[in-house]
Amino acid sequence: MEALQIYTRNLELTERLRDYVESKVSKFERYLSNIESIRVDLAETNARNSPRRMVAQITIYVPKAILRAEERAGDIFTAVDSVMDKMYRRIERYKGRRRERRSAPAMKAAAVEAFTVEEEPEEEQPTILRVKEFEVSSITPEEAIEQMELLGHHFFVFLDGTDGRLSIVYSREDGNYGMLKPTY
Repeated sequence: MEALQIYTRNLELTERLRDYVESKVSKFERYLSNIESIRVDLAETNARNSPRRMVAQITIYVPKAILRAEERAGDIFTAVDSVMDKMYRRIERYKGRRRERRSAPAMKAAAVEAFTVEEEPEEEQPTILRVKEFEVSSITPEEAIEQMELLGHHFFVFLDGTDGRLSIVYSREDGNYGMLKPTY
């Protein structure tokens, strides 16, 4: 597979491991015909809990969506097997939502609740440990919710395709969604 990229951190990528990952990941083409690329990140962490020391993460890029899954295990081969199972579930959810979107009417705008966040006084100032840059694409709020769930995140930042404004959708504890729209 030419669109496969394998990255390692604190771990040697042996020929056996590379072949194992390539054989496993090549099976995704059976389920998704529009894969642009696949990134596999394998790492050994210094976690105290040895059964969670090895980390395998798979990211699949398809048009207008990113599917990501991560799993931890005691050895890297088990981690790869676990993340494969999780990714198959993500693919099924992705394909199911695409089918639902084609057959069901669009979500009502009332389902997305907008509100303003009040700032609370902070006692201790936390520090920024990591800065992550990402591409912001112009999509509808419904597509943003779908993308958020496919990534397994609790929020998603996007440019609202209906009005061109920067927006954030998030999942609420009651199972519904909220949307933040800054005012300028």
